[in-house]
Order: sequence, then C-alpha cells, then structure tokens
Amino acid sequence: MAMRQRPDRAMIQLEWIQRVIEHPEKEIIQQDRRIRRWARIKEMDGRALRVILLPDGETVHNAFFDRDFEL
Repeated sequence: MAMRQRPDRAMIQLEWIQRVIEHPEKEIIQQDRRIRRWARIKEMDGRALRVILLPDGETVHNAFFDRDFEL
C-alpha cells in the first residue's frame, strides 16, 4: 500500500485499517461516492484512524490518523 510508505503513516497497521472498515464508529459518503470511515485505535491511545475507500467499498484509497475527528 503506497500510502504506508510515507514516514508519518508507516506505523499504521493493516489490521487497524481492516478494523475501521469492518467496525466504523462513523461513516460519511462523499459527493464523489468515496466512503470515509473512522474508528478509534486503542493501541494508539485512542487516536481516530480515518480510512477512505473508493466507491466499491473495498479498495482503500487512503488511511491516516485524524486529529479533528468528532462523533
């Protein structure tokens, strides 16, 4: 996954991404039909991981820790 090659995102584990996809705390569908999902990652002191999926609902476009996450 190319986004994990960035130094600021290298620590994001694939299992965390999968956890967000399967058990989001919040989901928003963007106008371009991409899907944003968030969930807190307890192993990272409860920081919220945002995963952006393509419209197919399976392909990960991006994933990063979102400092501005609110339920």
